[in-house]
Formats: sequence, C-alpha cells, structure tokens
Amino acid sequence: MAFSAEELRVLRRALALALHPTPVRDEEVQDCLRLAESVDEAAREGARLRAFLVADLARYRAALPGTASGYLALLDDVLSGGYQPTADDLAALRALRGNPTAATLLDRCRILAERAVRARLAGRAVPTPALTTAPVPIPASRARLLALRGGRDTSGAAPGRKAPAPPPPRPVPTPAEVFPPKRRPDTPERPAAPAAPAAPAAPTAPADPPHQLVAG
Repeated sequence: MAFSAEELRVLRRALALALHPTPVRDEEVQDCLRLAESVDEAAREGARLRAFLVADLARYRAALPGTASGYLALLDDVLSGGYQPTADDLAALRALRGNPTAATLLDRCRILAERAVRARLAGRAVPTPALTTAPVPIPASRARLLALRGGRDTSGAAPGRKAPAPPPPRPVPTPAEVFPPKRRPDTPERPAAPAAPAAPAAPTAPADPPHQLVAG
C-alpha cells in the first residue's frame, strides 16, 4: 500500500497525536477520518483481489493439465503474497512433477504445509487461502485481459480466420477531380415552326336540277 505525500503528512500527524495527545483542529480531524476511510477501502479492495485470484487459481487447477503453464505462474504469484497451498494444490503439483517449475513449487508448498501443520499443533491460527492478510500483488499475467481458447486474439480477429487486410491507401486526387471543368448550360431548343394552315377545299358545283316535262 502506497501513500501520497499529503497522506504521509496526515499519517505522521495522527501518530504524533496518538503518542502525545494535544488539542487538534477540525481540519486535522477531517483529514485523519478521510485517511482512515481510504485505508479501509484499500483493504477491502485487496480482499476482493485476493478472493478473485484464489477463485482464478481454482479454475486453472480444475482445467489441468491443459492450463499447466498458467496455473504454475499464478500459483507462484499468490504464494509470494502469502497464499496457503491446499491439498488440491499439492495433488496437482505431484501430477505435474515432471515439469521443473512444478517440482520447485511442490517443494515450496510442502515447506509451507509443514509450517501450517506445526502452527496448528502449537495452537496458532493459520490463515485460510482466501483470507490471508498479506498483500497479494497483481500478477503480470493479470495486468491485461487474456483471450481464452476459442476467443479472439489480440488483433481482434476470430479464431481460425485471418485478420482482414487494411484497405488500400486512397489515391491522391488529380487536379481535374478537385476542380472539375464547369459544364456549359444546355442551349434551349428552338420552338418548332407552326404548321401551315390547310388549304380550303374547292366548292363543289351544284347538281343540275331535274328536267321537268312540259305538256304540249
């Protein structure tokens, strides 16, 4: 747990007040209360992180032997943070003893298990793996999300498929494309000349009247 310069100042002031009680100002009391809340929140966050790492370790252990490399790396990290190995961890390491890293971790876990047994026989409390009070550092392998088998790789492409090729660079436009020539307006069509009027039809001659017979 790291403190800022301002938090260290408040912490020193709080320790001085605890050793030599003197009247304090309201601002100093508020600073101490805020620092205490920050420490409590950091402790709760550390407990959540430890519980997550222990649960993640159990998932890796259940998927052995396919996850041997990840399991061994994570076990090494949590052991450095005060994790107490369980009987399942010892059994898993015995099954992987052909791996040099697993053999080293097995010897290390045996020593920790023997110390835990002696502590129980002496009547001392032994912290459980999920509730250890030692700070568990964030493993380097957990600094970023890891893709699971069958998921996506770091390039974002689906498994078994090649990542799409980047689009080709766009060609530089030519001056004619940037400044296209102005288009001439279309000339209006000339109206068609009116059709000549049709010539009037010639009058037809009247028909001859019928001849009348005159009586003599």
